[in-house]
Amino acid sequence: MTQPKFHWTKQAQHKNARAGTLHTAHGDVQTPTFMPVGTVGTVKAMTMDAVRSTGAGIVLGNTYHLMLRPGAELVHELGGLHQFMDWPGPILTDSGGFQVMSLGDLRQLDEDGVTFRSHLDGSAHRLTPESSTDIQYLLDATITMCFDECPALPATYDTIAKSMRLSMRWAERSRKQFKNRPGYAQFGIVQGGIEPDLRAESVEALTNIGFEGYAIGGLAVGEPQEQMFSTLDFTTHLMPTDKPRYLMGVGTPDDMLGAIERGIDMFDCVMPTRAGRTGRAYTSRGTLNMKNACHIHDPRPIDPECDCLACSKHSRAYMTHLFRAKEILGAMLLTWHNIAYYQRLMRTIRQAIIEDNLTETAATLRANWAKGDWSVDEWN
Repeated sequence: MTQPKFHWTKQAQHKNARAGTLHTAHGDVQTPTFMPVGTVGTVKAMTMDAVRSTGAGIVLGNTYHLMLRPGAELVHELGGLHQFMDWPGPILTDSGGFQVMSLGDLRQLDEDGVTFRSHLDGSAHRLTPESSTDIQYLLDATITMCFDECPALPATYDTIAKSMRLSMRWAERSRKQFKNRPGYAQFGIVQGGIEPDLRAESVEALTNIGFEGYAIGGLAVGEPQEQMFSTLDFTTHLMPTDKPRYLMGVGTPDDMLGAIERGIDMFDCVMPTRAGRTGRAYTSRGTLNMKNACHIHDPRPIDPECDCLACSKHSRAYMTHLFRAKEILGAMLLTWHNIAYYQRLMRTIRQAIIEDNLTETAATLRANWAKGDWSVDEWN
């Protein structure tokens, strides 16, 4: 049977928010979607069966980390990342650009690419648009990301412009190196800081090259939420309407809701897994700290609206006990809960778009987050 071409179809739209489906070589994914981060071939503290149980349709891996350990060639030899990590569904791989650029003095940038030293053992390595693309091919990434430069912010206009134009040249080289196969895709990454003219220039350059999808990079790096949203306002309406849009590294539930309202379809962030390992729970009423003494005698579940293993089987008192006793199970259960909450939020927003009542649903979600934890009277 011939594998269909990678594409995105729109099912519904409410103002700028879109509900659709990604069709890929490794299955379909409903959008909006949140991609759990599996940087080194594992979503931290979770089995892939647990990830599947949350309703996640696609996960993320990382070129930089996987090339260093265990090595892309080994992953390829063992059947690719899908088989290696037991995830037959779609996988998006970050190009490694963000990680390499974050190394500071351990890396040296030039027109051709980046030379850097491993954070693991100090060994020297080289990444270019071509080698990053080839590594993602060896990993068998369903969605390959272009190699780009991520300048540290704040930065001057000229610095951001120079960086963006280098990333556009690298995008063209990444595209030429990409081995286009049915059901697979490569996404270009829009850069340009918070400057409208630079973002517009970047979108134009990428659409002229032509990709199966487009990401927005260089946000969620410490700027205020209103600045991120204003950048999305003037960027998304320039992007192709028939291709998926991915906001990289975002974020909190409120950030994602606001971005969906501005036309974004895909997200990833370490926040729910990192929070799960440190005792912070995401709920329909905002966040809770499961290490707090107020939960020691509390027989209630973390969130009455959640049916994950943590909420259906265990009390807040038990979860608090696990974290205070530094038991690994606490991190596992709470990470499971957080990923389940993020997936349920995506389903709620998608359904609201389809039913054309996202404005009302968004107002209810935000009002509930602002209320904070349930009172005893509300619970009863």
